[in-house]
Amino acid sequence: MADTWDPEKDQAQGNQCRAYAAPAIMRVPGRLHIYWQDDSTLRIDTDAGTQTRTLHFVHPGDTLDGALLHVDDLPPQTIAPSWQGYSLAEWEGLRPRPQGGQAPGENPGKGLPPEGYLKVVTTHMRPGYLRKNGVPFSAKAVLEEDFDTFTESNGDKWLVVTAIVTDPQYLAQPFITSSHFKRISDSSGWQPTPCQAK
Repeated sequence: MADTWDPEKDQAQGNQCRAYAAPAIMRVPGRLHIYWQDDSTLRIDTDAGTQTRTLHFVHPGDTLDGALLHVDDLPPQTIAPSWQGYSLAEWEGLRPRPQGGQAPGENPGKGLPPEGYLKVVTTHMRPGYLRKNGVPFSAKAVLEEDFDTFTESNGDKWLVVTAIVTDPQYLAQPFITSSHFKRISDSSGWQPTPCQAK
């Protein structure tokens, strides 16, 4: 399938964003802008390809696995296949503490584990490429990600995203990658650019 890759055909058909879909976008060199869109949705904007991912947090008392079972019950316009798909998220371990409050699900008397991460599962993606070389993933693909942060002794803050793509149509085994992002103090390097097929 990768040998049939034709970037000029993708460009002509308006599919130049196929290598910027959720399974690939965190590997495309560029910058991220991460912020809360609302109380239960984390938004990730990328300057590469000018993409937007929205991570929908499961409701308190629900689980990620339970929420995934009900995704198909959502209104069709909510989960229409797209390059970034539909992402559900939950905190594993430590839950970030909002300013002046306690984290969702936190028991004030018990405290929190010393570390944790954000777990995200994405489905309902348009078929695309795992890399900008024509290696495909299908509409049946599922993307699982762990978002983890750490701070170095010099104060530098890092985000590490580990991604696992499973696809019964094109992959014989899970495709695993890890991407690293260093936090910067301002947006001076932010430069949104459109998707490019080549």
